[in-house]
Amino acid sequence: MLGKSETKRKEAKNPMAEENKPDPQKEPDTHTQEVRYSQSSARVPEKVVSGVFSSGALLLNGPHEFILDFLQRLVQPHRLASRVVMSPPSFASFINALDENLSMYAGKFGPLPPMPPPPPGAVPLPIDELYAQIKTNDDLLGGVYANAVMISHNPAEFAFDFIATFYPRSVVVSRIYMSAAQATGFSHTLKKGYQQFCERLNPPQGPPKENKPQ
Repeated sequence: MLGKSETKRKEAKNPMAEENKPDPQKEPDTHTQEVRYSQSSARVPEKVVSGVFSSGALLLNGPHEFILDFLQRLVQPHRLASRVVMSPPSFASFINALDENLSMYAGKFGPLPPMPPPPPGAVPLPIDELYAQIKTNDDLLGGVYANAVMISHNPAEFAFDFIATFYPRSVVVSRIYMSAAQATGFSHTLKKGYQQFCERLNPPQGPPKENKPQ
């Protein structure tokens, strides 16, 4: 008897449920609003506050994003220190911000120190062989997304705070330190990668073909 009464209770209609049944003609209960982000300050999580030092960087890009892999190459095996993912517009802003900081550095401290040239006959490794020598922790494989960068410098080094500007508070997702001697080469790498990206999107058009008379 107990089992039958439970069945009847399940089949009984709830008038309140009928009243609260969503009307397909009405819009869903969602809200969309454009917000303006403030980049004047950003929260720095405990795991990011100390930052990591990078002795080199690799730049990769897909059809919709740029991937910056910051490396530590002082000892073997080389290690991936941080992976930052940026959209093309944010990446272009990063390049401009770095250019401004290089100019400010030169105006305050003089020309940036140069890096020593590579050994004679040195040939860059193919990308697959290069990554085969890099140890990558699983927690870094997916990278972190950033849509803003705050750059600071002193006579010896540059600091990059990569920031995710999401409402209601911006947060620093990666803090990278790099020697001042590496900053110029790093800037050249960014510019070259962005130029190649733009050329793939809009390849140069050759001269129009002439229509030969039949």
